[in-house]
Amino acid sequence: MRLGSRLFVGAVAGLVGTMAMTSAMRRLHRRLPAKERYPLTPREIVDSAAALSDEAAKDTTIAAHFAYGAGCGALLAAAGTRPGPAAGAAAGAAVWLGSYMGWIPALNLLRPAVDHPARRNALMIWVHLVWGAATAKAISELAEARETIFAAGPDKDAPGG
Repeated sequence: MRLGSRLFVGAVAGLVGTMAMTSAMRRLHRRLPAKERYPLTPREIVDSAAALSDEAAKDTTIAAHFAYGAGCGALLAAAGTRPGPAAGAAAGAAVWLGSYMGWIPALNLLRPAVDHPARRNALMIWVHLVWGAATAKAISELAEARETIFAAGPDKDAPGG
C-alpha cells in the first residue's frame, strides 16, 4: 500500500482507537476518588492553551483529542507494517510517554506526568494502551478491507462493478 493510503487508513484507524480510548476514559474516570475526578488531561491542555467558554472548551477538547488520535494513527500506519495489538499497545505507551513526559510539559501546557496523581496517570497510561491496541486492530482490518472487499473485482463491467 502506498504511503498516502497508509496515512489515510491510519488516520481513520486512529479515530476508531480514540473512540475506544474515550469510552475507557469515561468509564475509568468515574472510578477515581472524588478529589481526582476533575477533567482529564485533554481538557486541561485545552484550558491551558486557550481562554474559552466551557462549551467551546468541551468541543475543542473533543476535536483536538480526535485529531491527535488520528494523527498518531496515521504515523503508526506510515511505518508500513500492520502492528498487532501488543505492538499497538506499545505504540500507545510511547504516545503517552512522548506527550505527557515530553512535548506537553516542554511547551508548558501541563506539568510532567510525574507531578500528577498516580491513579490519574495509571488511567491515562491504560487508555493509551487501549488506543494503541484498538488502532492497530483497525489498521489491520481497514487495510485488509481495502485489498479485498473494496478492491476492484475480476470483472469491472459486471453489474454493480
